Amino acid sequence: MGTITLRWIEQHLMMASDSNGHSIVIGRSPEPQFEWEGVKPSDLLLMAVASCSAYDVVEILTKQREQLLDLKVTCAGDQESAPPYIFTSIHVHYIARGDINPDKLEKAIHLSEDKYCSVIATLRPGVPITSDYEILDQQGVKQWNRNQ
Repeated sequence: MGTITLRWIEQHLMMASDSNGHSIVIGRSPEPQFEWEGVKPSDLLLMAVASCSAYDVVEILTKQREQLLDLKVTCAGDQESAPPYIFTSIHVHYIARGDINPDKLEKAIHLSEDKYCSVIATLRPGVPITSDYEILDQQGVKQWNRNQ
């Protein structure tokens, strides 16, 4: 079981450390400045979705000997407008660069989202999660686009 530690610094500013001791700043400065000094807590959830799935996709494509040069994942979430600002949907967009077979990328994404990613598996019963992808060649020119 992973355990994190969160320390309140001041006002709405906190420091969190993961189970390996890596730290991030979370929160914003006090009013009236109200500037985000660290990551928004709700963005941490989207970052967890993207990083969990990206980890799996890279691992799967590497095992399949696909020539992945780069992977960028964007993750957007819609939230209710009133507290507690529940996520109503999440969309994950994968941008892979390299000589990659589209069928293998799609299979890697599905394996991650449906079998391996614990973050998505935890959220999916209550939050609809969709995804799509595109493949860029080695020079960064779009070769394939899949909207789901």
